[in-house]
Amino acid sequence: MDIKRIQEELRKYNLDGWLFCDFHNRDQIAYKVLGMDGSKMCTRRWFYFIPAEGEPKKLVHSVEKTKLDTLPGTKAVYLPYNQLHQLLKEMLGNPKKIAMQYSPYNDIPYVSLVDGGTIELVRKFGHEVVSSADLVQTFEALIDEEGYKLHLQAGELVQEIKNQAFKEIERAIKAGEKVTEYDIQQFIAKKFKENNLQNDGEDPIVGVNEHPADPHFEPTPENSYVIKKGDTLLIDLWAKMDVPGGIYYDITWSGFVGKNPPPKYVEIFNVVRDARDAAVNFIREKFDKKEVCYGWEVDDACRKVVSEAGYGQYFTHRTGHSIGDCVHGNGVNIDNLETKDSRQIVPGICFSIEPGIYLEGEMAVRTEIDVFVTLKGEVVVAGEVQKELVLLDV
Repeated sequence: MDIKRIQEELRKYNLDGWLFCDFHNRDQIAYKVLGMDGSKMCTRRWFYFIPAEGEPKKLVHSVEKTKLDTLPGTKAVYLPYNQLHQLLKEMLGNPKKIAMQYSPYNDIPYVSLVDGGTIELVRKFGHEVVSSADLVQTFEALIDEEGYKLHLQAGELVQEIKNQAFKEIERAIKAGEKVTEYDIQQFIAKKFKENNLQNDGEDPIVGVNEHPADPHFEPTPENSYVIKKGDTLLIDLWAKMDVPGGIYYDITWSGFVGKNPPPKYVEIFNVVRDARDAAVNFIREKFDKKEVCYGWEVDDACRKVVSEAGYGQYFTHRTGHSIGDCVHGNGVNIDNLETKDSRQIVPGICFSIEPGIYLEGEMAVRTEIDVFVTLKGEVVVAGEVQKELVLLDV
């Protein structure tokens, strides 16, 4: 943790301080930003205040009085709750504009972690509570050069495993073998382990026909279809190198089991492909012009293409999500549907672009790529980008 840099960012955003607090390890963002172990016992409330100017302050319970000893700053210890209230009031001082892990109306749930009662208490002391979302992005979601190298390393492997999965379907059907969605999911999971990749126990999505019209379809031995000639096909897979600091790589590809896909399937694939490319072009133009680029704007640029093609109501999720050491990270999302993400896309941020069209009971397509903005402001996409449907030779 770099107190000086945090204070510089606080002044940049015209904030008087950043208040961290936790109970029962609920706020893992706080532990990451502060460089603490978020798995150790936390049975009592603690508070840590970093002012824009001056020395940080700690407030801990007498039962766990060493909880924040690894952090710089003065320390106060409380026991009864009324003493907690009084010491917290003294710690924060005169009315201030204070950032907390809070999001107005829960617009950004990834950072909306402080309970309402604690926010009420801080406001009772006369302070204005604002969202720490931009600060969290700066100190928890930016990826350095080493992290990006690990992202690229995972990407090469994930792309190859994706290719192997399509080939395995093709091979099995040609050989007259029964192969299910679940079989291919487990094939991919096995390849991940063999290549030192991990995905926090979340298996990939493999679906045919109407199954992927549920964007989070999970194949099981019980619900899986046998994959056959004439099926539309979607594979969504994500993983990171199983090493400290690994950064996820997350892609989705669509295909057809055969050489002559239905015209409607080709049409909706082309729509989402063009929408995806429109989103990337929008970001690049913004950065080329050195203009501010917000997550919600990119969602609009992508969604516009799908809507103008007549499929807007079938694009049922945000355009993309932040990517980091978790597949859904704590940086800006590409979203003006589920929420309005007003955070800026800044150098060091990685995120997905993944428009989809979901025709319930019939078919679905999604195309997903990972976008990274380098520290020089270059907008790059790692790995192969799908331009046409994968057609299996069966």
